Amino acid sequence: MNRILMFLPLVVVLGFLGAIALPKLVQNAEDPASAEALPSTLVGRPAPVLQVEPLGSHPALTDAALRAPGVKLVNFWASWCAPCRAEHPMLKQLQSEGIVIHGINYKDKPENAEAFLTELGNPYATLGTDAGRNALDWGVYGVPETYVIDGKGQVVTRFAGPITKQELERVIRPAIAQALAQGD
Repeated sequence: MNRILMFLPLVVVLGFLGAIALPKLVQNAEDPASAEALPSTLVGRPAPVLQVEPLGSHPALTDAALRAPGVKLVNFWASWCAPCRAEHPMLKQLQSEGIVIHGINYKDKPENAEAFLTELGNPYATLGTDAGRNALDWGVYGVPETYVIDGKGQVVTRFAGPITKQELERVIRPAIAQALAQGD
């Protein structure tokens, strides 16, 4: 009997946590998109000011590039990030379609970032490195994260996670179309 009483607080706590978590789990099961959606206060607002360091001899990402006319993507990535490697073919595809992509290498060693780009190709029009300050300003949860920016420098959408073929069609292309419709 004493052993049962000893585990009673644990059972009560687990029951309480289950009661809190169950409605959220049911909601996510009914709407799979809500499970991956991370809110961003940046959508519809100007992209945060960037202050990044250049990466090697690549064209440097400047804040002015985000405010320039035309639709562009900002992609936070790292060489140590397996999902970044997985999404890389989608970035190369977008680059081949003429989409401008600005890369921000996040908390990475420059030599590792350079090796990553040498191995997989460089889809980025400009590059910068970030030790973490810019990621905080942008609300980055982890890499990869991609932002679609319109011709006025406004954030149209934020996508957390690797861009797969499905996400390219479901999220990124519609956001690009929306940014194009908003004009410069």
